Amino acid sequence: MRKLLVTGGAGFIGANYVHRRAGSHPDDAIVVLDALTYAGNRRSLHELETAGRLTFVQGDIADAACVRACFEQHAIDTVVHFAAESHVDRSIADPGVFVRTNVVGTQVLLDAAVRAWHNDTGWRSDVRFHHVSTDEVYGSLIPDADPFTETTPYNPSSPYAASKAGADHLVRAYAHTYGLPATISNCSNNYGPLQFPEKLIPLFIVHALLGRPLPVYGDGLQVRDWLHVFDHCDAIDRLLDAPVAGHTYNVGGRAERTNLSIVERLCELINARVATSGALREQFPDCPASRGASCLELRTHVTDRPGHDRRYAIDATRLMRDVGFTPQHSFESGLSQTVDWYLANEPWWRAVRDGTYRSS
Repeated sequence: MRKLLVTGGAGFIGANYVHRRAGSHPDDAIVVLDALTYAGNRRSLHELETAGRLTFVQGDIADAACVRACFEQHAIDTVVHFAAESHVDRSIADPGVFVRTNVVGTQVLLDAAVRAWHNDTGWRSDVRFHHVSTDEVYGSLIPDADPFTETTPYNPSSPYAASKAGADHLVRAYAHTYGLPATISNCSNNYGPLQFPEKLIPLFIVHALLGRPLPVYGDGLQVRDWLHVFDHCDAIDRLLDAPVAGHTYNVGGRAERTNLSIVERLCELINARVATSGALREQFPDCPASRGASCLELRTHVTDRPGHDRRYAIDATRLMRDVGFTPQHSFESGLSQTVDWYLANEPWWRAVRDGTYRSS
């Protein structure tokens, strides 16, 4: 049994992780700490909250008093740290918010962990701090370059990536200086249910259904490695349960795709579903497929964003070797399931878009 503090547990990856952890480890005590900013959705946890499977704390990870209280009141022995500002465009518009949450917030959590888990006799033997990071800290790859490994030098291109790199360095420094039992995972682009529709895949699904433009940056040939959120969550659990403190692991889905190919495939999937379903045509009358056209007509190329990385790719050999992890979702099946989830959960994403989703 673990007593977990899951930061950002009302966000996309965090909420999926909490659901999967509660299902696979029913004896765990889970505390979710989330500030419920625009991307945090407490309703994603409603089923678990009403069943008494978790304790929800609304608070800011940069608030030292709040974080210390979580550790003390709930006897936390494990931290899974998802909480972060994560959208590159927003980091370009307001970098300071990203530094405060991603860097200062991480430092506050690390201080609280040291305070709670270390005393004159040393470290508790049953504790773990897991920090969830991104492949964006490595910068951009040229087309034929080998994928990122855990020894790839950091070269962040955006304020978001730089703030996550800073957080990674802090975790390593606390592990080295104080002996904090910590692990770090750097993941590739996640997709799946419950993702806030500002990110590429849910944005294009929602826009296609509503008949709105599908904005493609530049030529759309930027390459990303896609990882289903369920696979990411399972990788984290394997790391928590393995004696690998002090190590960093890349987590990837072995699914490199251009942004343009993602748009095209999403349009194919939505066209096929809406065109053959009277109920969906009635539900989404503005979708081009409802009138026999293709959603691809909505594709609109827009000015590329500043400093846009061209390619990311992950080599997850170390993760496979040390804990036996391999992704269980192919990109094709995972993308199809994701489209079906958004088709079936219109009230959820409409509430997200309307801003009425944060409270229970």
